[in-house]
Amino acid sequence: MTSKRIFVTGASGCVGHYLVETLIQETNHDLFLLVRNPGKLRIDYEARPGITVLQGDMREIEQFSDLLKTMDCAILAATAWGGPQEVFDVNVVKTIRLLNLLDPEVCEQVFYFSTASILDRQNQLLKEAGDIGTDYVRSKYVCFRQLSKLAIAPKIVTLFPTLLLGGDAQKPYSHISEGIAKESKWINLLRFFSIDGSFHYIHAKDIAQLVWYFLEHPLLEDEPHELVLGNPAITADQAIEEACAYLNKPIYFRIPLTQRLLDLIFAILRIKVEAWDRFAMKYRHFIHQNPITPGSFGMPTYCSTFADVLKLSGVMPRKKR
Repeated sequence: MTSKRIFVTGASGCVGHYLVETLIQETNHDLFLLVRNPGKLRIDYEARPGITVLQGDMREIEQFSDLLKTMDCAILAATAWGGPQEVFDVNVVKTIRLLNLLDPEVCEQVFYFSTASILDRQNQLLKEAGDIGTDYVRSKYVCFRQLSKLAIAPKIVTLFPTLLLGGDAQKPYSHISEGIAKESKWINLLRFFSIDGSFHYIHAKDIAQLVWYFLEHPLLEDEPHELVLGNPAITADQAIEEACAYLNKPIYFRIPLTQRLLDLIFAILRIKVEAWDRFAMKYRHFIHQNPITPGSFGMPTYCSTFADVLKLSGVMPRKKR
């Protein structure tokens, strides 16, 4: 297959590491990796020819204007998590600017990473995400609403990852995997509660596999270009049960964790709950239509069970007595 010129942002992040590693190992495409600090790249980007590391900042994307016009593909995984100004500048203003710098006559595909947090259960925009979401969530909401207005719009594939897992000794951990590793001890308490809720999850390695697949098998014009990435939904109770089975911890009884009980716990512990978090506790079921994994296309899925989630997050099971 003809080699493509691919511009990648966010290469030093969790998803970025898996993406770039897959593209280096599985393709001969020319990769241009935009990173603020090359020292954070833990992958061997000298493993083969055709890998160019560009030291720069999304907020100064204009300096790559001429280069961007020559790209056959762009993978936009960069995101900002800092203060409101940086978040909206990077996640909205400069992302749109980058998309406008691509040449629609040259660029064949754009993979833009959003988040499933801005979608409701029918895969439509979730109004609350735009109204009371965190700075990060609102920035993704605002950016997505602008995509259809761009000249490059027909070439954009928007990816909506659900709860993101990933990380190992050579790659940075996602916020979720890092949290699971640190807070797995809470299963000792959670196993005695029944929680009404459900969610999807996906590992960054599976995301990388999907991007590789769509690079090699481009979506047809009449196929959906907005894709939710995630394993089939799992209930909170199922997750706790699978975690207990993996950790060899018995469940003797379960108390329904109602909203009233949660409010009481927060009041006693004097925990301040932000508007978005309070909405999430009431919304409870963050599920979506037609989520995909590599298994959807006949490939093995790296992380497909909640036991996989714990194992890959570095949580080791307790030995049976």
